[in-house]
Formats: sequence, C-alpha cells, structure tokens
Amino acid sequence: MKAELNIGIIGAGSFAAFATQSFLKIKGIKIIAVSDVNEHVGKQLAKKLSAKFFTAYDDLLVDTDVDLVYIATPPFLQFEISKKSLLAGKHVLCEKPAALRNSEVKELKILAIKLKLLYVVNLMQRYNHLYKVIKFIIDQKLMGNFLHGFFENYASDENLHKEHWFWDETKSGGIFIEHGVHFFDMFSGWLGKGLVIKSLQLQRKYLTTTIYDRVQATVLYDEGTVNFYHGFNQPKILDRQEMRLQFERGDITLYEWIPVKMKLHGLFTNEQLKKITELIGSCSIIKHNRSNQIKEKAIGKFADIIFDEHVTIKCGNRQEKQNRYQQMLMDMLQDQWSWIKNGNHIRIITEDNAIEALSMAEHAKQIAQKF
Repeated sequence: MKAELNIGIIGAGSFAAFATQSFLKIKGIKIIAVSDVNEHVGKQLAKKLSAKFFTAYDDLLVDTDVDLVYIATPPFLQFEISKKSLLAGKHVLCEKPAALRNSEVKELKILAIKLKLLYVVNLMQRYNHLYKVIKFIIDQKLMGNFLHGFFENYASDENLHKEHWFWDETKSGGIFIEHGVHFFDMFSGWLGKGLVIKSLQLQRKYLTTTIYDRVQATVLYDEGTVNFYHGFNQPKILDRQEMRLQFERGDITLYEWIPVKMKLHGLFTNEQLKKITELIGSCSIIKHNRSNQIKEKAIGKFADIIFDEHVTIKCGNRQEKQNRYQQMLMDMLQDQWSWIKNGNHIRIITEDNAIEALSMAEHAKQIAQKF
C-alpha cells in the first residue's frame, strides 16, 4: 500500500490555499499539482507549494502521479470536474455543494462506486469536537428529548461584489445550495433525516438586478423543528453565527459557523453532569441551585424532573477558530485517506452526506416563497 497521497488542486482561491496548509500537516500528504484559469493566482499557489502548474485542469488530470483531486471551484463547475476526475482514475474530494442538482451528485456516487474510487464532499462539520459532544448528549438523552432549534447566520457580504458568482444562482445555486448544505448536514447528523416544510427567499431592495441575500427554512425532524436563517448583508466586523438546541431539561448554544464556543444550561443529575464535563474537557461551571437539598424537583411536560444540579457550563473561545478549522480539515482528509487504503474503513462522512444535504437545500429552494 502506497505510503503517500499525491494531491492535485483544481481551483487555487483563498480557501484552497488555506486547506492545503492543513492537508500538508498530515504525514504522507503531498501537493504536487495546481490548476486555475487565473494564471497569476494559480502560479502563486503552485510556487508556494513547489508544485506543477496547469492552466487547463484537463492537463492536470492526465498526470499519472496525481492520486486525488481536490476541487475548490465555484459550484457550477464542480459536477463536470468531479466526473472528469473520476473518469481519469482519480479519487475526488470536492468543496460543497458538490453540484447544483442532486441528480448529478447521485450520478457521481454511482460512477465512483463502479470505478472503486473515493468521491466525497467536504462537509467537515462532523469532525468538530463540539459536534461530537452534542451528538453524545442527544443520543444519550442527557438533557431529555429534543424540542426545538435554530441556526442564525448573519454573514458578511464585504468580499461579495455585485458581479460575484455567489449572487448568480445559475453559478452558485443560491444560498440554500451554496451555503446551507453545511448546516442541513450538521443537524441531520444530530437529529436524523429532516423534512423542509417551509422556506423563504428575501430580495435585496432597490437594485437593478435580482439578488436574494436572505433565506429562511423550517425543517421538521422526528422530535421537533429547526429554523435556519442565512443573511449575507453584514460588514465583516459584524459577521456572526449562533445556533441553539432546546431540550426538555435545558438548552445548548453554539457560537460561530464552525462552533468553537459552547454554553449549556440545564438541570442534571450528578451522573449526567459528570459524563458531560468529562466529554467536554476544560470548562467553567456556574451553579444556580436554590437550596441545599440533596435532590431538587421541577415540573415540565406534566412530569416531575428530579435533579442534583441546575448549572450553566461554558467552554471554548472564538480565538480557537483557525486552529479548530485546520484540525477538522486534517481529520476529514485523514478519515477519507484511511478508506482509500482500506475499503472496509467506516468513514464519518460519505457521498451520501452530500446527497442528503443537497436534496434538502434543493427542496428548500423549490418551495421557497419569494419576496
């Protein structure tokens, strides 16, 4: 089995440059080729990586030394490049949203299976330590059953000029497809398969062109609903994200679109509190108990809730974002490479994540009321 994985980059923008620095921290990973239609940008990254440069990505695909192609182009190009890469015998790691249509992603899955090649989309949220903490709390019902949640994304448009492909839905797919897939996938990992039951697209007023800069969707899961909001209209200095999950015995709030800071507030037995704090690691705990009784009682949903501690738990800080992001990218690539080396390896994310997330995004866009 080959001890090295040689990667070719197609699309040499700022995110590709960031991602490659994470990839190169993994022993055995090499970036040997770069392609971009913008020769200045592409050659700049290739020089930094001591890699070969190709203006046309077809030339990169015939390079027999390239094992895996990492695709970081605008969404409307990704299906074609992914398909050509698989047909050229390359493993494929693609940035979200994989394609503009779910039928295309299903086609890529079938092709990859037929050719016994990796095809995966970088939905890396599931590699976050805080994602795993929430997953454990939900699965073990340490805060009771889930009731309701929200994700609010007040995103910057400071680097998205009027002619940017992001605003052109024929190129980006629109906000649900280009951006929303990350969060549809995240909540599906926590709560199971969701159904979009209502959605909106809101237009930026007083422009000569049509730009939808805000979208909102309500998704129904087995035990409750989640509201998703994405707005791209803030100056960069005000860019922020927050998500919350409400349970029968408390709530969890996460901060940043890559969660790096978390607050839990609720009623716990000593055993539950011990499990949670051991899983989180370093954290601060504020106790709000009303008395010195051994056990306390509250009532919710017509039933008694017996608990030892009423607490707020806080962990993490926003300064961790870059390091957390890098670690998630490293863990994601290491996970996928493990599958390349051993097809029996169980991956955290597969091509099915991309299919399900894009299906939800596509449905949200199709049923959206437009204002």
